[in-house]
Amino acid sequence: MKHHQKITTFLMFSGNAEEAMYFYCSIFDQSEILSITCYGANDEGKENSVMHASFSLKGQVFMAIDSNIKHEFTFTPAVSLYVTCDVEEEINHYYEKLSDGGTVLMPLAAYPFSEKYCWIQDKYGVSWQLSLEKS
Repeated sequence: MKHHQKITTFLMFSGNAEEAMYFYCSIFDQSEILSITCYGANDEGKENSVMHASFSLKGQVFMAIDSNIKHEFTFTPAVSLYVTCDVEEEINHYYEKLSDGGTVLMPLAAYPFSEKYCWIQDKYGVSWQLSLEKS
């Protein structure tokens, strides 16, 4: 019997969900777009924006949409995606790509809790914590 992920992180964008998914998949190995359904000309959402999509990053499945309703809120650093990195090249690569156009909340450095760590908010507003975890 195939195991299905029962809890999935759901990301709500405001018109750039497809761009963000392709961006994330370009950064992480073993990642892919699983499905994208876009709004058509006669649907309630903006034509060609994402009605529903799913993608995986290193085997972890995420869902994404472009909200067809204007909201006063967006992503907040109160919830972030925590990425454990095995080697220094990996954390440096993720940091470089995810911080480009974004905001560094905690710079890539040594901290009491991690040899190398950072907390960033990417150009789409999604927050990431990257930590080098040497075994």
